[in-house]
Amino acid sequence: MMSARACAHPPSTAVTRPWRISSPSWESRTTNCLGTGVHSVPEDTMRVGIIGTGRHGSRYATHILHDVDGLALAAISRRSGAGRTQARAWGCRFFADWRELVREPRVEAVIAVVPPALHSDIARACAAAGKPLLLEKPIAVSVAAGHDIVELFRHRDLPLTVGQTLRYNTVIRHLRQRLPEIGRLYAFSANQRIEPSTLAWHGQPELAGAGVSFHTAVHVFDALRYLTGLEVVRVCATVRREHNPCLEDSLAVVVEMEEGVIGTMDCSKVGHARSGRFEFVGSEGQLAGDQIYTTCERIRGLDVHPLDPGRPVGTIVPLLRDWREFLAGNGPNPVTGGDGLAAVRCCQACLESARQGCWVDVRSV
Repeated sequence: MMSARACAHPPSTAVTRPWRISSPSWESRTTNCLGTGVHSVPEDTMRVGIIGTGRHGSRYATHILHDVDGLALAAISRRSGAGRTQARAWGCRFFADWRELVREPRVEAVIAVVPPALHSDIARACAAAGKPLLLEKPIAVSVAAGHDIVELFRHRDLPLTVGQTLRYNTVIRHLRQRLPEIGRLYAFSANQRIEPSTLAWHGQPELAGAGVSFHTAVHVFDALRYLTGLEVVRVCATVRREHNPCLEDSLAVVVEMEEGVIGTMDCSKVGHARSGRFEFVGSEGQLAGDQIYTTCERIRGLDVHPLDPGRPVGTIVPLLRDWREFLAGNGPNPVTGGDGLAAVRCCQACLESARQGCWVDVRSV
């Protein structure tokens, strides 16, 4: 039979506790908003500031405005002048300097959707201000930087959450539920292949830190931990650069996990087609699914049995809802800083393996 760990949550530093902001605005029913004067919100609503409201950050803003109870958009910060227009449309305050947003008393929690090279500075500012932080993945551009962020928030006893949203994908959740049906887990394969990036900073090492290893494989490694409950032990990787001016845009890895589970994974941003397939080999059959096309199947013998994972859903809304419940003391941290760091550790091990041309023990990174 499959190990009990395989259907349990991965090792986590999650805690369940009430989080009550000491800011006077927590007790107030009103806040000043740019362009709208006074905007009323329920007493138990947490006011959120978002740093970075470009393509992805604007999704967080839109969902907070329309889809998530208990959160209100208090302020945004964006380098582009388009941020002022967004703030007027959304009825919130605009800060050209993200540091001012963090210091603003009416902002009670912060979401950062920016290049990961900025995460350390934002984390230090939020910790100094005593404010919970949700960081988009990857948590940092290196294991060392990620470790410092996690330890800073642990030392201050502040909530830190990482936006590893693939956990909320319909197929990923269905595979996790069905994985025990194939018995003892022996092997797997996984991929995430998408078109070349159009974001300029994805080709800038000083902002991105790395290529697909940190910005695509980080999703897959976190999903594997979430699906199996097992840690990655060691990796042997190779990388290529096809279109990106400076950073790797193709990665292939042989992976060894706990309990002797072995597998392969590849991630790329080179071809104009997408896939996000996970396949698992167990003692009682195989289980597979593609998280992009919302397909699943179980194989026993020569019989392929299609499975219905349910309709596809967005992944940001459930993360925000769970984050709000966590901050209110009504649930666990949905994705801990430790979870985010574990995924980055796997990614950095892949880059070191590719440079050295050998296996790398993930625990040594």
